[in-house]
Amino acid sequence: MVKSKFDFIDLEIQNLKAEDRYNYIRVIEGPQGAWLNIEGKKKLNFCSNNYLGLANHPEIVNFVKENLDKYGIGPGAVRSIAGTNLLHIELERKLSEFKGTQDTILLQSGFNANLAVIPTLLDSPEDAVISDELNHASIIDAIRLSKAKRFIYKHSDVDDLESKLKQADGSRRKIVVTDGVFSMDGDIAPLPEIAKLCQKYEAILVVDDAHGEGVLGEKGRGIVNYFSKKGELSEDMVDIEVGTLSKAFGVVGGFVSSNKKVIEFLKQKARPFLFSSALTIPDTLAAIKAIDIILNSNVVEKLWENTNYFKTEMKKMGFDLGNSQTPITPVMLYKESLAQEFAKLLFEEDVFAVPIFYPTVPKGKARIRTMISAIHTKEDLDFALEKFYKIGKKLAVI
Repeated sequence: MVKSKFDFIDLEIQNLKAEDRYNYIRVIEGPQGAWLNIEGKKKLNFCSNNYLGLANHPEIVNFVKENLDKYGIGPGAVRSIAGTNLLHIELERKLSEFKGTQDTILLQSGFNANLAVIPTLLDSPEDAVISDELNHASIIDAIRLSKAKRFIYKHSDVDDLESKLKQADGSRRKIVVTDGVFSMDGDIAPLPEIAKLCQKYEAILVVDDAHGEGVLGEKGRGIVNYFSKKGELSEDMVDIEVGTLSKAFGVVGGFVSSNKKVIEFLKQKARPFLFSSALTIPDTLAAIKAIDIILNSNVVEKLWENTNYFKTEMKKMGFDLGNSQTPITPVMLYKESLAQEFAKLLFEEDVFAVPIFYPTVPKGKARIRTMISAIHTKEDLDFALEKFYKIGKKLAVI
């Protein structure tokens, strides 16, 4: 048989399946909500980052429809060439107010927002970046694109962070970067301690608050506001916040909020801003309306009410939920094969919750990551609890 230049792909796919690490992607046949249509059946949605239920909120849908005739669909090109739509400016203004910062730059995704910040600020081998070992893939890839020396500190370990800062001493520029809320475990970074170390060693502090916005702080303003309201952090101790519109805001897009000087610099130098088209008009409109809904409703409170109820009942049944402090609720199963089987049985019981395994999490740390939403009813949560208990007993997990 003649060898194909792509034979290696067949081998890789076979290995993924043999190791129970092959990712089966379901097709959704309708809008995001508490329940989804999949393969012609309704399934309880426990996978989505749609924390506040805004992905198909009727007020947002109607607001977008009402304005499409006036503003159109596409941005035309990059903002630096084709000009910027006034809606982009309005959304940047509203995000700055929401985050309590001087200014904001919109990007196409949270991933692109990290790619805009780190390589742009760290463009010399004389620079240094110090990163939490469990930071999101977008941070990792942004670091790879930078020219800086790389230091990785143990997860949320401020002593190890200080050790790495000492090793980076003498660098031209230093950035410490951390997730605010870690997306797979649901734990919160020790931001006040990190911020103090950044001040001590004159490092720029960058926080990716993708899973904190709409979840933590007053009206979901995020992790900086969360610690500020507790009196543990001054908001000016965090230099740059990276955010996304694809989770609590319910649409797609990313942004960076900081002082005016940093945002002006990024608009002149950041490659994702200069070389990729702007956010679409419907997404921009939707995000504008989403902020209004978040600020003028109790959706954040409802999210936490649901989270606390579900977690309490799961723990009573004996499930291991790791170290989660947020609505991200990992059901720790550790073995890849067990996580795959658990998810398969859940799906058969009309609960859509996928297995998470290496390389998304370390080997031997497989889990079902459940995501609680404000639009889940108590009946929805009770339905899920019943199914988790049934399958947990069947597979001898509890």
